Amino acid sequence: MKKLNIKKLDWYIIKKFIGTYLFTLLIVILVVIIFDLSEKIDKFAEHSVPIKEIVFEYYGGFIPWILNSFSPLFTFLAAIFFTSQLASHSEIVAMLTSGVSFRRLLLPYMVSAAFICVFSLVMGMYIIPPANQHRLDFENKYIKTQRVANESRNIHYQIAPGQFVYVEQFSPWANTAYRFTLETIDVDKGELLSKLSAESAMWDSTKCGWRLHNYYERDFYGESEMVRSGRDKDTVISLTIEDFYRRKNIVESLSQKDLDDLIDTQRMRGDAMVKYALIEKNNRIAMPFSAFILTVMAVALSSRKKRGGTGINIGVGLALSFSYILFQRFSQMFVHTGALPPVVAMWLPNMLYAVIAYFLYRIAPK
Repeated sequence: MKKLNIKKLDWYIIKKFIGTYLFTLLIVILVVIIFDLSEKIDKFAEHSVPIKEIVFEYYGGFIPWILNSFSPLFTFLAAIFFTSQLASHSEIVAMLTSGVSFRRLLLPYMVSAAFICVFSLVMGMYIIPPANQHRLDFENKYIKTQRVANESRNIHYQIAPGQFVYVEQFSPWANTAYRFTLETIDVDKGELLSKLSAESAMWDSTKCGWRLHNYYERDFYGESEMVRSGRDKDTVISLTIEDFYRRKNIVESLSQKDLDDLIDTQRMRGDAMVKYALIEKNNRIAMPFSAFILTVMAVALSSRKKRGGTGINIGVGLALSFSYILFQRFSQMFVHTGALPPVVAMWLPNMLYAVIAYFLYRIAPK
């Protein structure tokens, strides 16, 4: 395998690229914080939120999340701004005329993109989830004070192999499930073993279980059955009150292991909310790799000296980077509509823009 030979010129490009990337992060995040603070300052004042909580609990989670969400934009802008500066000073021309091929010129850019990719991966998998937990807790406490159940009618769950729960209606105000039914089935034989029905099931936080009201229970033994009924009955099953209150964005606060466990649980239950977890899982991996694609596009677009200066390149860069982020968000709709599986939908922007990057690379100045 050929040894990677990093020369002084490569280190110059890497330092400038990474430096511009970090500077862009700093400037943009300051602007975002100012706008976000101006929007939420009334809420902070209304609840007399301590400054310490605002800084460490909210913005301590908000900043990493917003940085990673717009990392493709920062990468593209940094690459196109720095390369446009090199082109405007005729440094790109000097490199190419000295015998450096355009392909070789991309080497330090790819090294920088690899650094950004690893940085984004580490942020998305290990730093942002716990930071998001603090941010979401803060929002639930001070900004979104009213929790809303994810579904309220006709809820079907498989809570364990062979155990199925049906709830006709769930009331978030009373923490009560109405027309509650629990069925136990022999999966191998396809036979109904027991059926427990109740007029209502209220969550008991002290026992971490459900208190059934006006219940009716039937156990089946072949052709015979045993029937029991009563006014109240306590039961503990693999279904908690949090399953009804789980927000769609809660997946952003889960570690990779917890996210995989949630996906397995929701798949077993047939929970439609699993699509949000699958989108989050695939997006955590797909988005960081966009650094390579967008870097190639940026260098190919801005390596030629233009009469309009860097302004034209930055304008084109903003349009392309925003279009990538927009398409990345739009591709999630393919998952919600069932048109594409999550892994394909979340990698689709990368695949499409990889084709665009290759085309720009082919027509770039050699």
